[in-house]
Amino acid sequence: MPEQPESGSTGRWLKRITQSMSGEARDLGELIEDLRAARERGLFDGDALVMLEGVLAVAEMQVRDIMVPRSQMVVVERDESPGKLLQLVVESGHSRFPVIGDDRDQVVGVLLAKDLLRLQQEGSDSFEIREYMRPVTFVPESKRLNVLLKEFRRSRNHIAIVVDEYGGVAGLVTIEDVIEQIVGEIDDEHDEDDDQMIRREGERQFTVHALTPIAEFNEYFTTAFSDEEFDTIGGLIMQEFGRLPRRGEAILIGQLEFRVLRADRRRIDSLRVSTSSDVKQRAADESDS
Repeated sequence: MPEQPESGSTGRWLKRITQSMSGEARDLGELIEDLRAARERGLFDGDALVMLEGVLAVAEMQVRDIMVPRSQMVVVERDESPGKLLQLVVESGHSRFPVIGDDRDQVVGVLLAKDLLRLQQEGSDSFEIREYMRPVTFVPESKRLNVLLKEFRRSRNHIAIVVDEYGGVAGLVTIEDVIEQIVGEIDDEHDEDDDQMIRREGERQFTVHALTPIAEFNEYFTTAFSDEEFDTIGGLIMQEFGRLPRRGEAILIGQLEFRVLRADRRRIDSLRVSTSSDVKQRAADESDS
């Protein structure tokens, strides 16, 4: 008998979730408060609450909110030599690659990394990329994420090219990007180790974990950012933006450009830091010492 009030309460908020997803709820914020209240009553745990809030957020978000911007797309050229093609695939760690023709606005297909096993088995003389390209799916920036997820599941496709209102390529989006909005960041074997906070990617580019302490960042780059208000470089960047930035957004602070590499709706995960020549040289000296 004591279970009945909770059971009735459970039924009510489950009904409200159904109504919200069908567009009948009057106030999404009120529904979220009900879910949090249900969590406090022990109807489900905190992880389930995060996922439920993620599901509701996905229904409100558009592809442009999470896409990898055009400038950060890792692509392969249709006429690339097999040797360079294999090198790019290995270095990037990705599993799917847009194949372009004359430029990035001409995406002619998608290449799966697993298909390159034939390149290793049969040799470069017998490999023809056109034989292995998969059809490319195009989606508009304005498509809702919940709709895109349904399309991904129905077509068993895992990647789509995002186009703007003029038909130009704006970026790409994967099924993992959508799922991460629900369950949080998904790390795989190619993601950086958490204990490596700063990693050099090139002469003037570095990948920096957002949780890097500002003091450690200052020591590496010989900068003088204050850590009075924030402990981490991610907190500093959020302060400079005045909000939680989206993936691909960049900001210039002094001689450093900070570009968001990975982020979800709650936090920044990693940044790409590009330096000017003099800062680059000091960083190089620091890393070599």
